[in-house]
Amino acid sequence: MMPNELVVRPFVENDYLAITTYCLPEEQAIYTSLPIDVIKTFEKDSDNQPFVIYLERDLIGCFALHTNGNAYTKNKNAILLKSFSIDARYQQKGLAYQSLKALPEIIKHHFPEKKEIILTVHHTNTPAINLYRKADFIDFGHKFEGEFGEEWILHFNLDKE
Repeated sequence: MMPNELVVRPFVENDYLAITTYCLPEEQAIYTSLPIDVIKTFEKDSDNQPFVIYLERDLIGCFALHTNGNAYTKNKNAILLKSFSIDARYQQKGLAYQSLKALPEIIKHHFPEKKEIILTVHHTNTPAINLYRKADFIDFGHKFEGEFGEEWILHFNLDKE
C-alpha cells in the first residue's frame, strides 16, 4: 500500500471497532448520521450498503449507498449516496473530495447497472454543497422539505465518466 493511500470499500464486521471511535462534531449531526447508525440501518435494510473509507490503517470516513430506488428521482438506475461523512480529525485535508472522486469507479464495480448518483444536502451546509459541486455533482434546482428544513437534490451522471 502506498503512503497516504485512500481505500474505499464495503463495510465488513472487522471495521466495527473502528466505527465505534469515529469522531463527528455535534454541529454536523443534523447533516449526517454517525457511522454506527449507518451500520445499524444496514442490519435492518439490505438495500442500504455501508462503505468505509480508510487512510492507511485509519478509518476516516463512512457512507451508505441505497441501491433500490429512492424518492428523489424517477431514474430507476440511480443510486442514492447517504450519510457521507469524514471523521473530524481528518476534515479539511482534501480527503472527502478524493473519496467522492473515487465513487464513480466504486459504484461501477459494485453496482454496474447504476447510471446516476443522487444525494441530498441541507441548504445551509455550505461546505458540503461546495465540496459536492467541486466533485462534479450538479444542482438542477430540485428541492424538498426535510426533517430539518430545505434539502437540495444533487446529481452525478455516471455515463459521462
